[in-house]
Amino acid sequence: MKKTFCNTLALLCMLAQGMLTACKNKQDVPQQPKSIVILYENDVHCAIDNYAKLAGLRDAIEATDTAWVAVVCSGDYLQGGVAGSLSEGQYIVDIMRQIHYDAVTIGNHEFDYGGERMKELVAQIQAPVVCTNFFDAGAAAPYYAPYVICRYGDRRVAYVGVLTPETMMDESYSFYDENGNLIYDLHTDEAPQLVQTAVDQARKEGADYVVLLSHMGEKQPILGISSHDLVAATRGIDIVLDGHTHSVIIRDEVANRDGQTVPVTQTGTQFANIGKMVISPDGRISTTLINQQEFSFTSAVVQHTIDSVYQLLDEVTHKQLATCPFELTINGPDGKRLVRNGETNMADIITDAFREIAQAQIGLCNGGGIRASIPAGIITYGDVINVQPFNNQMVRVEASGSTIIAMLESCTASLPDECGAFPQVAGLRYTVHQRSHTVTNVDVYDDVTGTWMPILPTGTYTIGTTDYCAEDGMNGVLQQCPRVPLPNQYDGDTFADYLETTLGGVVPNRYASPQGRITILDD
Repeated sequence: MKKTFCNTLALLCMLAQGMLTACKNKQDVPQQPKSIVILYENDVHCAIDNYAKLAGLRDAIEATDTAWVAVVCSGDYLQGGVAGSLSEGQYIVDIMRQIHYDAVTIGNHEFDYGGERMKELVAQIQAPVVCTNFFDAGAAAPYYAPYVICRYGDRRVAYVGVLTPETMMDESYSFYDENGNLIYDLHTDEAPQLVQTAVDQARKEGADYVVLLSHMGEKQPILGISSHDLVAATRGIDIVLDGHTHSVIIRDEVANRDGQTVPVTQTGTQFANIGKMVISPDGRISTTLINQQEFSFTSAVVQHTIDSVYQLLDEVTHKQLATCPFELTINGPDGKRLVRNGETNMADIITDAFREIAQAQIGLCNGGGIRASIPAGIITYGDVINVQPFNNQMVRVEASGSTIIAMLESCTASLPDECGAFPQVAGLRYTVHQRSHTVTNVDVYDDVTGTWMPILPTGTYTIGTTDYCAEDGMNGVLQQCPRVPLPNQYDGDTFADYLETTLGGVVPNRYASPQGRITILDD
């Protein structure tokens, strides 16, 4: 290898912001000027096939001996597909360890199996992990190093990491114990200053360039700040390799605190693209996104690990559950994702399954919990886990009509923009007025009479949903409602049982298109 992989040295230099880490070449032999190529990815979400392509591209660039090459990750890799769900992330890190990343940061979905499991798994990647704002509760220093410095020839690149504070809301079950006591803290209000301190210290330690590995996204979150806000509040960052919002951004130019433009780039999700950042010998920074259709190199070593994972998964995932003559989709007629801001037939069948298993009046699932489509044909267990990879426990919730209406209004307030909390429902129908952010015509289906009845604000209704939705997934509106866990029932298995047993292995035509449970008006 032309570039020696960077060894992490823990510098016992305690700042208020935590422990610094440096990363240097093993040899300091003067080199001819070369470009530095940094390959980057974000939000892979268990799309394991293309890790071999990423490593293959890295190896191909290295073999030319015309540039130093690095690989970095901006978070959300442990969850999102069968390989993650069935191994609780183990298969993913087994693959990622073969990539030899120069730096990785953590995303919100790294916490899906709990904070301790996240720490255990991320350590196995055997790469420098950077995050300025993830703290054990009450700790003076962050759990991970705020940055790592890697040397490429005679130039030094610092990788600084940051995680969206929204994680404390979306994955609150990992941040608080059963009594509501704080376990971990993302220091929401201090994130810009924590990043700034890391950037300043990296510059002081000799970094020529500062690359921010951000899992924040460019969209304004409910809690905390966006990557663009962070750039505007800081100085000294050369480029932001962003993640979290699954956007495809070749290069946005954002003004920093000094009015200087900083590029922000993001690759999409599940290896839709591999990002390629180039620092030329004269210091210019360019960015390119390589579409997955253009991936032409493969690492045999990484592919061997992927093949081994597939062998382990094969017996479980190939079990046939049902046949379906049409696609069950999370997309709209235009092919764009709709499940986070509109009704789809996939959402209808899943919420019917939730309602059925809980023997409840209403079935409820957040749109962000429905992750993939299933094409027409045979539906396997692996297909189902790809759709619902989070292994959330099913619960039966009791909520008043007024609470349900408040939940609907809260979780549709961002329309027409997407929202992970968008309420997909069964046994319930409602109309959203997206300009006034109000919800009307809320009706509950009466199984006895076979008719729709207006919801009663003072009435009490049962809801079949996941523990995630009951706790925080619906903007926390259902958090105080009484709930009863359904033992040994999880969301993916509930969907699988509905297909195989309730529907008898054949998806009926009533699911061929959305059933009109959600009406959205532009008023």
